[in-house]
Amino acid sequence: MRFTDGPHVHCDVHVEAALPRVWELVTDVHLPARLSPELQRVAWLDGADRPVVGARFEGYNHHDKLGEWRTVSHVVEMDEPRVFAWAVTDADGRYGEPTLDPAKPLASWRYELEAEGEGTRLRQSALIGPGRNGVTLAIERWPDREEEIISFRLKELRAGMETTLHGIKRLAEERQ
Repeated sequence: MRFTDGPHVHCDVHVEAALPRVWELVTDVHLPARLSPELQRVAWLDGADRPVVGARFEGYNHHDKLGEWRTVSHVVEMDEPRVFAWAVTDADGRYGEPTLDPAKPLASWRYELEAEGEGTRLRQSALIGPGRNGVTLAIERWPDREEEIISFRLKELRAGMETTLHGIKRLAEERQ
């Protein structure tokens, strides 16, 4: 896969909990910081306190090889209780020119929920780019290793998603 192909990854899990309970968890932007190996903390911006289209929140991240950085995410889609999506921007210019334009994200993230039997099918997905990010910096440094770099990052994202989804599953099911 090449960066211009729009590298993406998704994971899903069946949760033995009703759709409203799972929705409550996935729309709590603070929860992934408790579960994710990379996202450390989150805070709403501009007086927002819940996800609605246009609301923004900042995330503080840590990666052993990339260090620490801040992003600003924009809620770009809400279809309660089925879809919650946000675009992550490079407000501080860590990877190039600073931007708060959700049309030029570092990455885009999405939760999709669907009733499945007595429970919920929960899917999390991520699309890398099209804006500059850590992957583009690595590709610029080692252009002959583009596919390897993308594959490695997608593998990291998949592992983080699996951890997050299984954490959501555990929390949703323990309150049944």
